[in-house]
Amino acid sequence: MPGLAGIITTSFNEAHRAALHQMVKCMEHESFYVSGTYINDQIGAGIGWVCHKGAFSDCLPIWNERRDLCLFFTGEHFGEHLSELAELRAKGHQCDALNASRLVHLYEEHGLESFLLKLNGWFSGVLLDLRDRKVVLFNDRYGFNRVYCHEDRDAFYFASEAKSLLKVLPKLRRLDTRGLAEFFSCGCVLQNRTLFSEISLLPGGSKWLFSHGHAVSRASYFRPEMW
Repeated sequence: MPGLAGIITTSFNEAHRAALHQMVKCMEHESFYVSGTYINDQIGAGIGWVCHKGAFSDCLPIWNERRDLCLFFTGEHFGEHLSELAELRAKGHQCDALNASRLVHLYEEHGLESFLLKLNGWFSGVLLDLRDRKVVLFNDRYGFNRVYCHEDRDAFYFASEAKSLLKVLPKLRRLDTRGLAEFFSCGCVLQNRTLFSEISLLPGGSKWLFSHGHAVSRASYFRPEMW
């Protein structure tokens, strides 16, 4: 399935590189999928992606002109495409009308909070802001585009498919009894937990900030009452 995978840690080593490659390979279900990885040792982040050729996000990684901002995005954004493009091009940005390349410039012009509120659709993404050496993991308002997460003392792992985490972290390959009971009684697992022990879902409307490999903020940019 198209999506993202990543590892955020204080020191990105060869074991992390191998794990990231395996996480991406788990999501390559078809030979025509496009995939890749990007690793930045300075901020301790490695991001992988899988997408359909020619899809909205088939332009990763997305850099700004100064190459100090990088965006990884999966899903869709149903915005005011022509007005967004006109605004950005008037300010000297180079972006394509047919894909997600303009989104990094929206962040550059409007800042994190306004950028996230401008996004419309189901999506998840990762922003690397090399100016401040920070990483931002985010998703759509209701978490329709799922992001599975696991954190231990070594690193923070995330992926669009739980099996990517299970592939590289064998200790997680056990069912969570509470989650299993909720699935049979309620038809779903509650409170952003999953069927697997120590694997959780990123809550909808998240903007989780990481610096130097550590989570420094686990905030939300959206509350339903805002609508």
